[in-house]
Parts: sequence; C-alpha cells; structure tokens
Amino acid sequence: MGENRFEGSMLITPSGFYPWDVQNKSDISLDNLKPILDAAADVEILIIGMGPSMAFLDKTIRHAFAQKDIPIEIMDTGAAARTYNVLLQEGRKVTAALIAIT
Repeated sequence: MGENRFEGSMLITPSGFYPWDVQNKSDISLDNLKPILDAAADVEILIIGMGPSMAFLDKTIRHAFAQKDIPIEIMDTGAAARTYNVLLQEGRKVTAALIAIT
C-alpha cells in the first residue's frame, strides 16, 4: 500500500483494496469475505485483523476457506497489518480483512 493512508475497515484482495463494511467482529460473514473466496486461486493465506483484540471466527467461515485450502490467521488489526506487509514483501500470496480500530 506504499505511502498511501486509508481510514476505515479494509478488504485487501489480489486485485486491489476496498472499503470493507465491517465495524465489529460480529459483522464478519461469508458474504462480506466473498471477494477473497472468489480469488482463491491467487490466495495463499488470509489474515483477519479483528480490531483492538482477537476473537473467534465463525466455524462456517473457517470451513468455507478450508475447502479452498486457504488458512486463516486471526490477530488484532495492528499485528495483522504488520504481518500482511511482511508476507507481501516476502512475495507471498497474502490477503487481508482489517477491521478499523476506532
């Protein structure tokens, strides 16, 4: 993402990054993660930033991503953004769903 700064929750896919209409952990759904599932062939790992603290992810979401062989790593959003950048610099096919910290 370089020197640009964006505010609000974001969904980062292989084709770009987009505003993500998720304000809370409970808002995460298969529907709003669909762009990542649709790009499964180009995705090695999904990192989810849960805001200021971690939380469990619904097992139906985990199952859908497991069927596409996409592991999910969950962490607070700050750690998720740092991890995303490190993996991207390593040339990994990483995607991210980041809930804004307010």
